[in-house]
Amino acid sequence: MNYTERDPYGMYRSQANPVKGNSLNNTGSGGYDPEIHQGPGPRLMGANTLIGNDVYNHVGENLGDIKEIMLDVGSGRISYAVLSFGGFLSLGEKLFAVPWSALKLDTYNKRFTLSIDRSRLETAPGFDKDHWPDMADSEWAAGIHAYYGTHPHGDTLMN
Repeated sequence: MNYTERDPYGMYRSQANPVKGNSLNNTGSGGYDPEIHQGPGPRLMGANTLIGNDVYNHVGENLGDIKEIMLDVGSGRISYAVLSFGGFLSLGEKLFAVPWSALKLDTYNKRFTLSIDRSRLETAPGFDKDHWPDMADSEWAAGIHAYYGTHPHGDTLMN
């Protein structure tokens, strides 16, 4: 599923907008350009529309989907996306806290990409739904960021 399918308010839809004198569509004054978007996306997006989005790697392999977005309430920044991988109908799935900065939004395919091989994700530090780690622990966070090759924000959990 992708964010455009989870958009109850229509904030990511392309909308036909009047364009005056647009010579590209040969309609002249009052023509329409369907490529113009209204709303906040994709630079500012609703968290609820991102939960459930697919995550693929750089070679097009499906790595799972985003189950949760973890916010650092003190700084107001997103720290992690919780990615589910493996299993069937939530049975046997493994969860991973992926640093938000490791994910890239692919607006063409309407999904996230994570630059990691599938085999490396399979051996990444993870957890199950009944045993979440203490994500506010600075040692745990340092290990996660080292694994994914990212850096924590200087004003967040590391203080």
